[in-house]
Amino acid sequence: MDVVDFPAFRPHALLRSGHAQTIAAALLPQPRLPFDSCTYEVALEDKDRLVLHDDRPAEWQVGDRVCLLVHGLGGSHQSPYMQRIAAKLTSRGVRVFRMDQRGCGAGRDLAQHPGHAGRSEDVLAVLRETIKQCPGSSVSVIGFSLGGNMTLKMLGEGNPLVNVVDKALVIAPPMDLLVCAQQMQRWTNRPYNRSFLKQLFRQLRQRSLTAEHLQPYLALRGIKTIYDFDDRITAPLSGFRDAVDYYTQASSAPLLQQIDVPTSIVAAADDPLIPVSTYRTAKLSSSMQMLITERGGHVGYLSAKGLDPDRRWIDWRVLDWMD
Repeated sequence: MDVVDFPAFRPHALLRSGHAQTIAAALLPQPRLPFDSCTYEVALEDKDRLVLHDDRPAEWQVGDRVCLLVHGLGGSHQSPYMQRIAAKLTSRGVRVFRMDQRGCGAGRDLAQHPGHAGRSEDVLAVLRETIKQCPGSSVSVIGFSLGGNMTLKMLGEGNPLVNVVDKALVIAPPMDLLVCAQQMQRWTNRPYNRSFLKQLFRQLRQRSLTAEHLQPYLALRGIKTIYDFDDRITAPLSGFRDAVDYYTQASSAPLLQQIDVPTSIVAAADDPLIPVSTYRTAKLSSSMQMLITERGGHVGYLSAKGLDPDRRWIDWRVLDWMD
């Protein structure tokens, strides 16, 4: 397996466990960064729409670098990691497109159908819009967590449109969704289950105000895990038989060997949400490489002082990768 050539990650002295990295990275306060973004509504094949945010540096010209960011579960274009990395990229002249997944962020009321981990067609639609806005430029794609699985799935499905992607970077992707759902049911992960379920039901309540067919699902009882939510809500609303059918069809792992675009995966061995075995046993194509750090948690990577201007190690590796 080819290894991504990044400087070693050294965790913050007080954040040496995967849980500490994951929780601290999510909870540390961060001011909302000022963006003067253009927004586009992207029409999907089922007549839903989502929103794409275009952060264009003043000096950007046709043919210059372009990067598409795809957020994870419960996120949006305003997720702290999306804002931080977009700001750092635009400061280096990269034009950044931040995707709001279906029913998320600015597109909350524009979708009748739910987003889910297998919506690679949504990333493809956003890629098409990005190409339309930036003719003559190749596009780099970065996917975070669930957005990473969607990105890998899109690349592995081989639509000719992905030929415009010059490279992809995915961070902590849940490539085997069933294994990850089982991992989430461990007692040590109950706080994450509660947090994700709270976010999912909040989104469901908000969306049900304009999508009345969602309202009966708010009355369901006994949903205590992500698996329960996917089995009783995500799967039936998305045309799957059950959670297992959904996870089987939406996982990117079976498609990795079909990826021709140069693609890098970065993951942590101590990620509490994704078993490291899903990375170590992954069958990659010759166009792919992977870095499994010993520490870092789930999209955490809060580092000791030293190498980078701030402690957000993964942000600076994104810049290394873009350069």
